[in-house]
Amino acid sequence: MASPSLVSEVAYFKYVLGTPLYRQKNFWKNQGLDLSDKSMGNWMITCAQMVRPIYDLLHEKLTSQKLLQGDETPYQVLQEPGKKATSKSYIWLARTIGRAENQIVYYHYADSRAGKVAQQLYSGFEGVLQCDGYYGYNAISDSVEHVGCWAHVRRKFYDDANLDKDHFKPSIGLELINRMMKLERKWQTSSSTDRFEARQKFLKPMINKFWQWCDRANVLPKTRLGKAISYAQGQRAALNRVLLYGEIDFTNNASERNMKSYVIGRKNWLFSTSPKGAEANAIWMSLIQTAKANRVNVREYIEFLLDKVSQLPTFVKDTELEAYLPWNYLKSRELTPRS
Repeated sequence: MASPSLVSEVAYFKYVLGTPLYRQKNFWKNQGLDLSDKSMGNWMITCAQMVRPIYDLLHEKLTSQKLLQGDETPYQVLQEPGKKATSKSYIWLARTIGRAENQIVYYHYADSRAGKVAQQLYSGFEGVLQCDGYYGYNAISDSVEHVGCWAHVRRKFYDDANLDKDHFKPSIGLELINRMMKLERKWQTSSSTDRFEARQKFLKPMINKFWQWCDRANVLPKTRLGKAISYAQGQRAALNRVLLYGEIDFTNNASERNMKSYVIGRKNWLFSTSPKGAEANAIWMSLIQTAKANRVNVREYIEFLLDKVSQLPTFVKDTELEAYLPWNYLKSRELTPRS
């Protein structure tokens, strides 16, 4: 048996501080608790299912948006049915854009990177998705418009410029992208309407100049620069769509930062033993990163969920779950008189 406060501390140590369960044993032993990492792992899995209704509601809220960002990264699950322990599984990420009223960061565990996973994750979503050029997203092209990420393009041109570590030699393409990003930083806090107008006036001519240079560049296709140009040209239509939406960012860096949080955790806990453990990680990380994105005290929020959601009836309505979403929890805390 474990109290909500104890389980919330274990979850906070693992998912916020990046302390794997086997390394928590000594800490809890010093506190007078002889806990095994297996017991703590079972708590994480069991309690993840307890708060899963909130996780599912986050997905429902997410897919009702018109503008999203997405990413994915490999993940290892040792006991994946029908797969070797060394094979790759994946964590997929979908999130609201930075200008959304309520921020949602949603992680989804899957045993593959196939397009069918994108179909499942974005089921019900009809709008604009900003992501990299991975072909798996083509599986949702019927209902979703793809906007490219200029940061992904820039990285390939940067790798070319950094080919000689002692002599950084940027191409005209990289210099143009850098100038575009400098402009975008000026408009970062502008309204969506003002940013849209600024992009038409200043960014569009520069993008056109970039494509003219790519089309005319006399570069061998198998060189780094040749591959960078080829990648950019393959994403031309998606990259140009950034001009259509003042709400959406020039890059997909927001989702990459959220994915980095997962990768940092992965470096500490390394892998999941079972799909149930991987799924539990996705649930906890979704709730925690969404709470952080909405400036909610994570430690308090986890304990609140474990304490309150466990008392809800089995078949609870979404309208009753609304109060447990991070932004509504924050509002209720702000309205609660302090003693």
